[in-house]
Amino acid sequence: MEITLTIDNKPVKFKSSGAVPKRYKMQFGRDFFKDLIGMGIVDKDYNNLEENEQLKAIEKIDFDMFYDIAWTLAKTADKTIDDPLTWLDSFDTFPIVDIVAELQEILAATISTKKN
Repeated sequence: MEITLTIDNKPVKFKSSGAVPKRYKMQFGRDFFKDLIGMGIVDKDYNNLEENEQLKAIEKIDFDMFYDIAWTLAKTADKTIDDPLTWLDSFDTFPIVDIVAELQEILAATISTKKN
């Protein structure tokens, strides 16, 4: 699954593939699935929560980890992007709170099964 979001007036591709968990572990030394599930991102539908419930749910997210996950999805879509800090420095603003809901679907697809 691949999506393109506009961040700081730039199109940024994010992609999920079977390599995401390995790429995440190679770059950050942590287990992708444990981090993702621990943050509770995939079990909430942020778009259907009321605004105050959205804020409460988002307050529980470890944003350092979410930046790492966002970078991993971007790197999967575009192998030419730089290391995480250089990549983040390329944006004047990176509204992580705004893209949580946008990336939620791609993250859910990463851990879901296609069982018949």
